Amino acid sequence: MRRPRRNRSSQAIRDLAQETRLTANDFIFPIFLLEGKNQKSEVESMPGIYRLSEDLILKEIEECLNLGIKGFDIFPVVEESYKDKYASKSFDSDFFYLKSLKKIKETFPEALIITDVAMDPYSSDGHDGIVEDGKILNDETLEVLGKMSLAQAETGIDMIGPSDMMDFRVGYLRNVLDENGFHETGIMSYTAKYASAFYGPFRDALNSAPKFGDKKTYQMNPANSDEALLEAQLDFQEGADVLMVKPALAYLDIIKKLKENFNIPIAAYNVSGEYSMIKAAGEKGWLDPTATMMESLLSMKRSGADMILTYFAKEAAKLI
Repeated sequence: MRRPRRNRSSQAIRDLAQETRLTANDFIFPIFLLEGKNQKSEVESMPGIYRLSEDLILKEIEECLNLGIKGFDIFPVVEESYKDKYASKSFDSDFFYLKSLKKIKETFPEALIITDVAMDPYSSDGHDGIVEDGKILNDETLEVLGKMSLAQAETGIDMIGPSDMMDFRVGYLRNVLDENGFHETGIMSYTAKYASAFYGPFRDALNSAPKFGDKKTYQMNPANSDEALLEAQLDFQEGADVLMVKPALAYLDIIKKLKENFNIPIAAYNVSGEYSMIKAAGEKGWLDPTATMMESLLSMKRSGADMILTYFAKEAAKLI
């Protein structure tokens, strides 16, 4: 008679029979970049996560590389005085974000440096696109995103991450990059980015919350899963190199769908709210935060994620 418990009877057999394994190679670490030098500010709603200036980010990346983490997604913290309706600082070559990207890539050519392409960090409206009469203009926004992507590519980064959810943006950006000689610059598309309640701490970190309304006219309805396949098919056809699902924990079924239907890498973004829930429950003593962290990350890998963007990257890598 078959008894499944025999393969659980000791740590040795459990390790040998384990189907899914996490390694530091699975992780991409999101980092928040501040202007200036020797600047460090903890994100209040994300214990253990800091906004860092360029000099401190260089130290952070070096520490992560020594842990085996090779991928980094860099997000700018933009002061209100720099923001305008058309996110013009996003493609200003003298802006601190672009200068820092160049320095980071020059210092660590072996690291995978990913950037964020969306208007909201730089927009006085706090939306991912140009706003006119309360509506988000899709095609006009693409022109801004194209300028932003080209400016980022010129710094030497490896991959852009369009997180805006405008229609046609992957194909538009691929054309912009190719026409300017950046054939090797990859695109990690935020393919199934849901209008989620789990983004709050991230918006605190960047002070990028919408100044009015919400993002439901461009981010996806959490009730929909078939729509994710449509978004993925379009991004795949338009030239995306990686398809991302965001958030991760509440959307493991979406990760699995994309993995089963597309033969390119699938990324999962273990977002700020997912991080903060575990940290807060751990501080209260309601959960074992380390065990919960590892179980959550393992579930993302098991569901089909080839890479995981996570604020737990350093903690998890140390344990692994």
